[in-house]
Amino acid sequence: MSCPFRPSRRRLIGLGAAALAAPPLLAQVPVRFSETARELDQLHSLVVRREGEEVFAEAFGGPGLDAVANVKSVSKTLLALLTGIAIERGVLDGTNERVMPLLGRGPFDDARDSITVGDLLSMRAGLESVSGGNYGAWVSSGDWVGYALDQGLAAEPGGRFIYSTGGWHLLGVALARAADRPLLALARDWLGDPLGVDFAPWVADPQGNYLGGNDMGLSPRGLARIGQAVLNGGRHDGAQVIPEDWIARSWEPNARSPFSNDRYGYGWFLTSLSGTPVRYGRGYGGQILAVAPERDTVIAITSDPTRPARSGGYFGDLKALMTDIL
Repeated sequence: MSCPFRPSRRRLIGLGAAALAAPPLLAQVPVRFSETARELDQLHSLVVRREGEEVFAEAFGGPGLDAVANVKSVSKTLLALLTGIAIERGVLDGTNERVMPLLGRGPFDDARDSITVGDLLSMRAGLESVSGGNYGAWVSSGDWVGYALDQGLAAEPGGRFIYSTGGWHLLGVALARAADRPLLALARDWLGDPLGVDFAPWVADPQGNYLGGNDMGLSPRGLARIGQAVLNGGRHDGAQVIPEDWIARSWEPNARSPFSNDRYGYGWFLTSLSGTPVRYGRGYGGQILAVAPERDTVIAITSDPTRPARSGGYFGDLKALMTDIL
């Protein structure tokens, strides 16, 4: 194949006898940021893993640490991981594979025919966005794939960053068709079962295709467990669940978000907090999965999914919280 990379609520975790023997910084970590976290009224849960262990877990609201939460657009990060697994397994040919044949759409006799898997992964498909103010009309349409494609081109594929869940839905449908299996089944078999994470069924389009890039349901602890596998180079309990070279490729910058000014790889935003590189997935309302390899730290955050989290507001507060943690 062709491939370009070949504690209960409000309970501190791990602060018993093990913490007494821990380095002073690690022992003090929850004290330093837990009060700050409690002041954020949108925050539902916070899970911090360091050096492979859960060192902090608290539910401030919402369903709890082990119940299903809607992680919103962190689903894009999870779909990117599934895409890497699909390439490794030969289900997809690679990031240069064109997606229209997989979707059974076209030819359009324009640049839409050249959109690749990599373009969708890096939000550089060039298609007009169906997110933001256009999202309601898109999901109210009878054909989410067709609606996203019919918006036409705002830029050349492989060009500038255009945030759109529509492109991720195209990727999810293409992946499911290539595998001849629903996206939910792939998430459960390729990530959920190996990592001990439960994926709940989520929203599907009128044709029965699970939404790619939004509304996946899993627990905060499950989300943190996926982050731990990523931090471990894709390994869990001695098994290679996610290709290690795919993780490295996903963290190579392809574009820059005009909203946060952070760089973007394949499903991951790339930034620096507290003087260390951080790779993170972000969802509406303040859902976050962040990985800081140089600090051996994973941070999973869930928040009220009905309230916005703008960069200059609540999301800025979450970045400050993550800075305190790191």
